[in-house]
Amino acid sequence: MEGLRIENLEVKKDERGWLTEILRSGSLADGTRLAQLFCTVGNPGKTKGKHYHTRKTEWFSVVSGNAKLYLRDIRTGEEKIIAMGENNMITVTIAPQIAHAITCDGDIPFYLIVVASEDFDPSDPDTYAFDFPGL
Repeated sequence: MEGLRIENLEVKKDERGWLTEILRSGSLADGTRLAQLFCTVGNPGKTKGKHYHTRKTEWFSVVSGNAKLYLRDIRTGEEKIIAMGENNMITVTIAPQIAHAITCDGDIPFYLIVVASEDFDPSDPDTYAFDFPGL
């Protein structure tokens, strides 16, 4: 899927807890701008997202709990499902034109860190609903 990148994260653990680097400059295409960082929580049995962007690139990393990320390239119809979270610590780059939805995969909420290449602007949100049948 063009514009999709999955990076395994190295998790450094000790008796104090753990640390992982979610995003580094080497993960960015030349000229890519980072504009917004936010966290969202998904509750068990619930799905968030179900949309795509035409301009915005996003980087997703689930840092607590587990989730399934559903992706569909709206240009080609190609689909992919990615398990992510405590059981699979990764950062997923989602380019424009890739629809995405994320579902809690467990009995505790997931915590998703999102970095976006563009600030959210309510007057021009660049967010378009997309139906994922069955979600």
